[in-house]
Amino acid sequence: MTQTTNARILDGKALADRMRTAMHDDVQALKNKHGRAPGLAVIIVGDDPASHVYVKNKKIGCEKAGITSFSHELPASTTQQHLLGLISELNHDPLVDGVLVQLPVPDHIDSKVILQAIDPGKDVDGFHPYNIGCLTVRQPSLRSCTPFGCMKLLEETGADLHGKEAVIVGASNIVGRPMALELLLAGATVTVCHRFTQDLKSHVERADILVAAAGKQGLIQGAWIKPGATVIDVGIHRRADGTLTGDVDFAEASKRAAWITPVPGGVGPMTITMLLYNTILAFRKHIGEPA
Repeated sequence: MTQTTNARILDGKALADRMRTAMHDDVQALKNKHGRAPGLAVIIVGDDPASHVYVKNKKIGCEKAGITSFSHELPASTTQQHLLGLISELNHDPLVDGVLVQLPVPDHIDSKVILQAIDPGKDVDGFHPYNIGCLTVRQPSLRSCTPFGCMKLLEETGADLHGKEAVIVGASNIVGRPMALELLLAGATVTVCHRFTQDLKSHVERADILVAAAGKQGLIQGAWIKPGATVIDVGIHRRADGTLTGDVDFAEASKRAAWITPVPGGVGPMTITMLLYNTILAFRKHIGEPA
C-alpha cells in the first residue's frame, strides 16, 4: 500500500497479482489431480473496440492462471437464435466450466434473454437471476465479479463492516444492485442512490464506505467525503488528454478518506481476477470438489 496526502491507496493491481499467483498454483494442482484445467468460454458478438480489448485481457488472464480459454468471435450479423444455440452447446460441454457473453451485444439481440440462457452453474460473470437470487437469500454461489472484487478490496482495509454506513451511488444490475447485496451480507447498513435520489451530497457525507458506480466523471466531489471513509471508485473515464479518471474527485477525496482506490489500478484489475476465481470455483463444483 502506498501513501497519498492522507488516504492509503487500495491497490487493486497488487492484490490481483497476489490472488492470480495463488490461483495459478491452485489450477496446476487441479490439473495434475483431474487431468484438465478449468475452462472458460468467451463469446463476443460484433466489432466493438472496447469489448475486444476486454476480451483480450480476459484471455491473457486465463493464460497466466493456467485456465483453458475457448474463444468464440461472432459477426455483428449473428442472429439471437444462433447465439442461443452456441450457448446451449457450451452449457453441455464438459470441458467448459464458465460461459461469458461480452456485453454489449448488437441491438437486435436481447441481452436479458442471452444472460438467462447461460447455465447458472457456468455463469462466471454472476449476472444470472439465479445467482443474484442466491446472494439475496444469503447463499452466495457465483457472485458478480466487480462487486465481489470490491469486497476483496474492502477486506484489505481490515475493517469490520458490521453496522457501518455504506452508500452506493449507482443502481445498475452489474454493479450497484449486487454491490448492495454484498454489503448487506457483510453486515453494513446500505443506502443505494440513483438518478431519482434527492440531495446526493447528504447521502455521501454520512458514508463510512462509499462505492461510486454511477458512470459519471467527477460526480462525487472530494469535499463530500466523510473524514476517515473508505472510497471505492468503480467509474472509469478517459479525459481529453488521454488520462483516466473515475466518478470521484480523487485529489480532494484522498485528503479526507482513510482508504481510496485509484483509477486506473483499483477496481479494474479485480474484476477480471474474480472472473478467474469464479471459473475455478465452477470447476470445483462440477467435479464435486469442495470450494
